[in-house]
Amino acid sequence: MNYIIFDLEWNNGYNHALHRYINEIIEIGAVKLDGNLNVVDTFKQLVIPEFTKKLSSRCKRITNISSEEIKENAIFFSDAFSDFERWCGNGDNLFMSWSNSDLFVLSNNFLLYNNNCSVSFIHKYCDVQKYCMAFVKRDGENSNNQIGLSNCAELMGIEVDTESLHRALADCFVTVECFKKVFDSNKLKGYINECDSNYFERLLFKPYYITEPVSDLFDVYTHTMTCPVCKGKILPAKEYIVQNKSFKGAVKCKKCRRNFWAFIRVKKTYDDVVIKEHFIQMNKKRAKILFKKSQL
Repeated sequence: MNYIIFDLEWNNGYNHALHRYINEIIEIGAVKLDGNLNVVDTFKQLVIPEFTKKLSSRCKRITNISSEEIKENAIFFSDAFSDFERWCGNGDNLFMSWSNSDLFVLSNNFLLYNNNCSVSFIHKYCDVQKYCMAFVKRDGENSNNQIGLSNCAELMGIEVDTESLHRALADCFVTVECFKKVFDSNKLKGYINECDSNYFERLLFKPYYITEPVSDLFDVYTHTMTCPVCKGKILPAKEYIVQNKSFKGAVKCKKCRRNFWAFIRVKKTYDDVVIKEHFIQMNKKRAKILFKKSQL
């Protein structure tokens, strides 16, 4: 197996035709390792930003990439990634990057340029940041918090030239050193994702809360609920309001006759509709007023 550690730099800018801000790739860097973790080849290429055009001041400050450098050395996106795909080859490649944000931006750029978010030459992927965090102990910190590349290198005792960071190839070499420090072929298997036909669509999908009472995905008035006290059937509210992205309604248990405020939060994920319920028992005086004219 070859390990291809890649890093991308991107420019953030507003595209008036699309009416939104875009993270557009302006540099690709990659290091190829063989099965023994020896560096066998490197790749670097600047890319012309066609959607954002002008480099932002933040991008120039962080990456030290200038407009002049882009003008002299950059090529179009399609050519750059055709070259990168050829360089990667058709072997058994595991693609890796420091956090999946690079893969997210790459897939988004493929959607921009090709109307298809799938990166056809990536079949296996590993988030090196997530993998390395399993080995790094940090006193007084939440172990689930993401750790930056330079901080990880420091904790592992790896010397880093901070002046060269945030250039794609330089970041790749730091990632390589972190990866080598904690390489365990058996443990690594648990972090490898198979990039099937739905992988990139799932990666780009943004979960959202459903706030329409009746839709093709969810109908709050036909949603069945169980009493948190006696497990009897709860009759739905006659009316719901949306509060903090939840449906709120006055409901009653058919079995024990207790009254509740029901809070129903509905989230659409790529694969499913996730429903969470929360009940607060209602004050008797308040319930009497609310249900006075109700058939419940």
